[in-house]
Amino acid sequence: MLPAGSHGRRRKKMPKWQQSRRTDHCFVQKLQGLLNKNMRIRMTDSRTLVGLFLCTDRDCNVILGSVQEFLKSADTFSQTEPRVLGLAMIPGHHVVSIEAEADILDDAVRH
Repeated sequence: MLPAGSHGRRRKKMPKWQQSRRTDHCFVQKLQGLLNKNMRIRMTDSRTLVGLFLCTDRDCNVILGSVQEFLKSADTFSQTEPRVLGLAMIPGHHVVSIEAEADILDDAVRH
């Protein structure tokens, strides 16, 4: 007996290579939406890098432009001065977390 509404038709299962291509396309679109956006990357050695997201690769290496490096100080309440790095390549195995920053400066100027 066939399930109601199927009318004898079976759905064709999409080949795995097409399924992975479809999900890859979704990830590529998300990454393209993040291009030239400010990103904050926390690294395994407790440094934080902030800069413009320029590109990545299959190994999760990330290239940021206009990078500032913030060191984690022993006193968590003190604010350290950032060090300007310029262009930086962050190896994927050193990345702990990545955050896309909101355009805080643009919002402050509008208000």
